This record gives sequence, structure tokens and C-alpha cells, in this order.
Amino acid sequence: MKTLQDITPGKQAVIVQIHCSGGMRRRLLDIGLTPGAKTECVGVSPCGDPKAYLVRGAVIALRSEDAAQVEIA
Repeated sequence: MKTLQDITPGKQAVIVQIHCSGGMRRRLLDIGLTPGAKTECVGVSPCGDPKAYLVRGAVIALRSEDAAQVEIA
């Protein structure tokens, strides 16, 4: 399974499914990470975590552990 944390800056992907539950699932869905949404990795912090993603016109930062819960195609 390929996840959001696997893409590098400049690469694009489409969200397939969110593999978490509870409050984190709600937050990810609220910021636009819904199945079918296109996203692009636009940057990574100097330490490598978090990464910045462009989702539905907004740039969001996600930690690797949270990005690993988002399956992509």
C-alpha cells in the first residue's frame, strides 16, 4: 500500500482511503483529504518531518505518522 508519506516534493497523488479512526480521521477529512481528492507534496521540513501538501487549494503540514494513514494511488 502506498501512502501520502511516500510522495516527494513535486509529486502528485490521489487519495484512496483514510486508515485511521476517531478524531484524527475527522481532522483529515475536514482539511480535505477525502477519497478522490488530488494532492501534491510541496515541501519538506529540514528535519524531514513534517511535509507540506497542497490539498484543494490549501497548504497543510502533516507529520509522517499521520500521512502514513492516508492511502494514495
